[in-house]
Amino acid sequence: MTKRVHFIAIGGSAMHNLAIALHRQGFDVTGSDDEIFEPSRSRLDRLGLLPNTLGWRAEDITKDIDAVILGMHARIDNPELKRAQELGIPVYSYPSYFYERTKGKTRVVIGGSHGKTTITSMIVHVLRHAGVDFDYLVGAQLDGFDCMVKISDASQVAIIEGDEYLASAMEPVPKFHLYRPDIALISGIAWDHVNVFKTFVSYVDQFRKFIACIEPGGKLVYCKEDDEVKAVAEEQDVSAVRIGYGIPKHRIVEGVTTLETAHGDVPLQVFGKHNLQNLEGARHVCHVLGIGDKEFHAAISSFHGAAKRLEKLVEVPGRVVFKDFAHSPSKLKATLEAVREQFPQRRLVACMELHTYSSLNEGFIDQYAGTMDAADRAIVFYDPHAVQLKRLPPIPVERVKRAFAREDIIVLNDPIAVMGAVREGIRGDSVLLMMSSGNFGGLDLQALSEAFTA
Repeated sequence: MTKRVHFIAIGGSAMHNLAIALHRQGFDVTGSDDEIFEPSRSRLDRLGLLPNTLGWRAEDITKDIDAVILGMHARIDNPELKRAQELGIPVYSYPSYFYERTKGKTRVVIGGSHGKTTITSMIVHVLRHAGVDFDYLVGAQLDGFDCMVKISDASQVAIIEGDEYLASAMEPVPKFHLYRPDIALISGIAWDHVNVFKTFVSYVDQFRKFIACIEPGGKLVYCKEDDEVKAVAEEQDVSAVRIGYGIPKHRIVEGVTTLETAHGDVPLQVFGKHNLQNLEGARHVCHVLGIGDKEFHAAISSFHGAAKRLEKLVEVPGRVVFKDFAHSPSKLKATLEAVREQFPQRRLVACMELHTYSSLNEGFIDQYAGTMDAADRAIVFYDPHAVQLKRLPPIPVERVKRAFAREDIIVLNDPIAVMGAVREGIRGDSVLLMMSSGNFGGLDLQALSEAFTA
């Protein structure tokens, strides 16, 4: 019998992918939301899953619905949620629903303040190369996958990107606490989500609780070169089998990073300290899943990164443009240092956007001190309208300059001015790095890239 599932806040990144996955499994899927943006809108529309109207309709919640999945965007007083509760319909966050569907399988959960999308993507890439059937839940678009969630009856393994942000209004706990991993990985810990975790101590404690969620007899793979991760993972009361990792042996020649392995050299399409750590973490997870190192390296040589993670936009002789999702201080610093190491002789022009709640918060912004020091020319953009939407007090340009602790930093809030500042920074052989979780106020990055490489 076909099961009926209703999504409250279907437009979310993971929510709409889960809706599509269930639809393809033959479920009767409906949903609602008060705002749906691209690419969710078009993807839902193509499959007939886009709500006819925006908003919440309690009358659409009927007794024949088998389960309601509640997105984080929906509030606790949502009329559809209240109606589902009145009718006694089971309500899940998407992590708790995914757990219910995969609790008989080996669950691999990748956590960390940075690197989790890339590591998850690497593992998925290798397993696919090896012909392994697996379920997955990933946060970024991958080549060869048109949906970033898959649940099947046949597979025995589930690969999950474990976000530390809250699951839903009904389950206000970090998502990665709900998956109960058999194999857990922690890539790095650096304070984020300050609107939820008011102190660094409370943020770190979420990873301690994540470790406590590992199933009996499970394994913890962790980056031993991250001091915070090492401290938490090596506490005495951790009962999981611990597997530490660091940076594998490698060399960089003419902009290409090559692994030096027991079975020969492995040239890579990705680069940077964190990507090498990510790769080593992925290798250990794959090894636990039965993938040998030779097979792993054969597959990883063709991995060119997750979407928006050091994604190459344009390259011509002597010049290249990358865009990256980096926005937190640790991600920003790591990305800049990776590009500097890969292209040591080129002029590095870096532009980042303050876009998240944390980055625009007066109590957090000083965490950015020194993060752009690796750039020859550093530009920071922020949109005053984004500050208003987040109901935060205005941030003066001078305050942003002080936060980054760099006298020559350029701070702008006009996207056209960003275009000019980037072009003014062009000098000979150069690299341009554009970093944001937003869109630079609607700036045309392709046009900017073509101007930089002209």
